[in-house]
Amino acid sequence: MKTIYKITYPNNKIYIGKDLTGTFRYFGSPNSKLIETDFSDGEKQDFTIRREILWQSNEATDREVNKKEVELILKHKSNNPEVGYNRWPKYKVTEK
Repeated sequence: MKTIYKITYPNNKIYIGKDLTGTFRYFGSPNSKLIETDFSDGEKQDFTIRREILWQSNEATDREVNKKEVELILKHKSNNPEVGYNRWPKYKVTEK
């Protein structure tokens, strides 16, 4: 089962990632240094995150999963540093 998941951290920032192998315990590979800067030493002592499946498929190709991942990163704005920890695709500030 291929999945796209959303990780929510205690500060409500999110990370969206994919798992092409169906590994239940996989939590992605966000930049840990980036995440660490958002939490104090005390907060790091008791840390709970939530993993939600946003999309899954038994038939999708890896290419289709990659496309869906980008679609969901953009939809949830997890590439916006104020919202999440995805750094790709690069967030573009839009003028109002």
